[in-house]
Amino acid sequence: MGRAASIEVSVVLPAYNEEDTIGQTVEATLDALDGFLDGGYEVLVAEDGCDDRTPEIAARLAATDPRVRHVHSDRRLGRGGALEHAFRVADGDVLVYFDTDLATDLKHLEELVERVRSGEYDVATGSRWLPGQVADRPARREIPSWGYNELVRLVLRSELRDHQCGFKAFSREAFEHLSGTVEDDHWFWDTEMLVRAQREGFRVAEFPVEWTPKGDTKVDLVRDVFGMGSQILRTWWQLSVRPRVTRRVTLTAGGLLTVLALALMTQYIDFGAVVDEMRQADPVLVLVATLVYVLSWPLRGARYRDILAEQGYETDVGFLTGAIFISQTGNLVFPARAGDAVRAYVVKMRRGIPYPSGFASLAVERVFDLLTITALAGVVLIGYTVTGQTAELARTVTGAEGAGRVAVSVASFVGVAAIVAVVAIVASARAGTNFVRRAVHRVSTDSYADYVADVIERFVGDVQRVAGTRAGFGRVGLSSVLIWTLDVVTAVLVLQAFGPGLDLVTLVSVGFFAVSVGNLAKVLPLSPGGVGLYEGAFTLLAVGLTGISFPLALGAAVLDHAVKNLVTVAGGVASMLALNVSLTTAVDEGPGGSDVEADVLQDDD
Repeated sequence: MGRAASIEVSVVLPAYNEEDTIGQTVEATLDALDGFLDGGYEVLVAEDGCDDRTPEIAARLAATDPRVRHVHSDRRLGRGGALEHAFRVADGDVLVYFDTDLATDLKHLEELVERVRSGEYDVATGSRWLPGQVADRPARREIPSWGYNELVRLVLRSELRDHQCGFKAFSREAFEHLSGTVEDDHWFWDTEMLVRAQREGFRVAEFPVEWTPKGDTKVDLVRDVFGMGSQILRTWWQLSVRPRVTRRVTLTAGGLLTVLALALMTQYIDFGAVVDEMRQADPVLVLVATLVYVLSWPLRGARYRDILAEQGYETDVGFLTGAIFISQTGNLVFPARAGDAVRAYVVKMRRGIPYPSGFASLAVERVFDLLTITALAGVVLIGYTVTGQTAELARTVTGAEGAGRVAVSVASFVGVAAIVAVVAIVASARAGTNFVRRAVHRVSTDSYADYVADVIERFVGDVQRVAGTRAGFGRVGLSSVLIWTLDVVTAVLVLQAFGPGLDLVTLVSVGFFAVSVGNLAKVLPLSPGGVGLYEGAFTLLAVGLTGISFPLALGAAVLDHAVKNLVTVAGGVASMLALNVSLTTAVDEGPGGSDVEADVLQDDD
């Protein structure tokens, strides 16, 4: 059905549980419009999933007055969502809305409408902060409002003074252009519309209005203001940062970080001594270590197959091993673990596995990795406690400096976070209560908070699905232990190749502990491939717990990491050739927002 040609102005009244005032508000609105328009307008009551008598009243008003329309929603859309819904079904070329409590004096309505109707501006908004306005606000509302608007001006480079005044008008063209880019559907919707309008070059008018607070605000001054703060950061990232984060920029930044880390290391490391130690390493043991590490890769593919099988996707180990090779190669090349997105791209393009499932399966794999290496480090730590070496370990860590101390600190944080996360998941599963959404909503209830809650819930659900059966948990858990045991054996063989003169028990225990802590340290994407963090943790613990020389320990750490990275790159190149996958194409054409969103919607149907 087309829009009514006789309607020029559409006024939307967003209403949530307004049974006591909606009748008077509609009447006042009609009177104000009659004062300067000779027909050609409509008033839409956009009731937003109300649980009072607002829908009945709105329906009655629409039935008795042809100028009034009732836009109903069975569920809560949020303030911005309700406005967008109503604007889309409205017939006018000038789209207006204001709050139903009539806090803004309607004597300004003609100026609001005419600013856009005249064609002089594309967007118009009332302001309580411009000189000449009259706004009698209590301090508990004035201070947060002022701080919020100044933050928007500073971070999002807005020229406006008041972004949240519920008194705005848009041309049809501006609304249709902007609504496709605005992501929020609650209180931040106003701000995002205004900020994006300025960025897109639309003409925006801001003029002072008389405004008087009516009753209690529906904005939670802690929860919703905090939520809008997160939306400011999200919008800043989308408008100011993401357009500049090209593949060339990420590669350059990652390379510079690695070079900087190596340059800083030269200030306190004698690399000449390290190179001398590496030259004396037994090449046969290094070769054996390389072969042992190669054996761990089919196990990675088998584990990933089991994880996907628990999610309902069947595929072969060879393909999945190649996909893992490619993604881990991507993590060595690109910063911020961008290779993880490459794996999601490969399994979608070659096996049709949706992006959400691909990311979820990878997240499950990461959880088992973290739990396994945390558990391995914990077992060795218990052994040190039993043998009375805890004090020596404490002195080693507290006396550390530079990269070693940073690495161990990061590893401790990651290990504790992994344990806390798993405990929370188990508690949620056993209690049958949605702890995730409840916890998120204590902070914010806006659309971004709901998005975060949805992502976490999906992740938690997939972890529970894989770990929900004893057989599934056993298979994935056992393969994780075998994978990381081979990783440790590789490091032990490399260390032994340097001839450290350690007995077998010491060699193995230090190997397990140093490798586990080193891998925990490189979980956070602080450098491509964890270069620097892994070596720092490994060297610190090997020197502190065994007394071997610093150059020997660092040489072993560097060679161990180099062996593993070379195997990864070789496997990645071979897999890219075999699967006809380009790493750069996978990054450029990988999971974007629209594709992921479409997959999410498809999964939820």
